[in-house]
Amino acid sequence: MTTWVENPEGGRARGPGALARAWVEVLVRPTRFFRSGVAPGDQAPGLAFAVCVALAFAGGLFVFDPGAIPTAFGGPGVSAVVSLSFVAVFLAPAALHLTAALQTVLLILLVRDRAGISETVQVVAYASAPCALAGLPVPELRAACALYGAGLLALGTREVHRTTTERAVAATAVPAALVFGYGFRGFDAAATLLTRWYII
Repeated sequence: MTTWVENPEGGRARGPGALARAWVEVLVRPTRFFRSGVAPGDQAPGLAFAVCVALAFAGGLFVFDPGAIPTAFGGPGVSAVVSLSFVAVFLAPAALHLTAALQTVLLILLVRDRAGISETVQVVAYASAPCALAGLPVPELRAACALYGAGLLALGTREVHRTTTERAVAATAVPAALVFGYGFRGFDAAATLLTRWYII
C-alpha cells in the first residue's frame, strides 16, 4: 500500500503549485477531479496532499487554541514544532493508510469490480481537502468541512471504483465517521452546535 510508480500515466503533477491546484479542483470540481486525477500507483502526491491538510488542521488548532498543544516537549513553541513534525511524519501517513485499508476491506465486501488499493489511498487523501480549514475555531465551519469531506469520500469512491452512489455511501460510512467525525472533530463541532441550538 506504500508503493507508487515514478511516472504514472494520468497522475497528478508534483510540487507546491500542483498541491494548491489539486486542493482547489477537488473542492470546486470534485467529480471531474476524481475521474481524471486519480491514477494507479500514483500515491506520492496524494500522501503529500494528506500531510499538508493534516498540518493545516493541526496548525490551526495550535494557533487558535494553544491549550491543544501537547506540553510534553518543553515550552509551547518547541512542543508545537515537535507535534507538527509527528503529525507530518507519522500520524497523517499512518492514518491515511489505515483508513484506506479499512476502506479496501469494505469495498471488497460491497463492490465486485473495483479499482486498486493505491486509488483508494488517493481518494481518502483528496477527500480530506475541506478539513484544511477545520482547524479554525468555528463549529459551523468545522462541521461543514467534515460533512463535505464525507461527501467527497463517497463521491470519489463512486467515481474511482465505478460503483453506485448507494454502495459508495455504504462503503464509506465507517471510514468517514472515523476520519471526519473523530479525526477532524466533526462530531464535536456538531455536538457544540446542537447544544447551542438547544437540541441536546
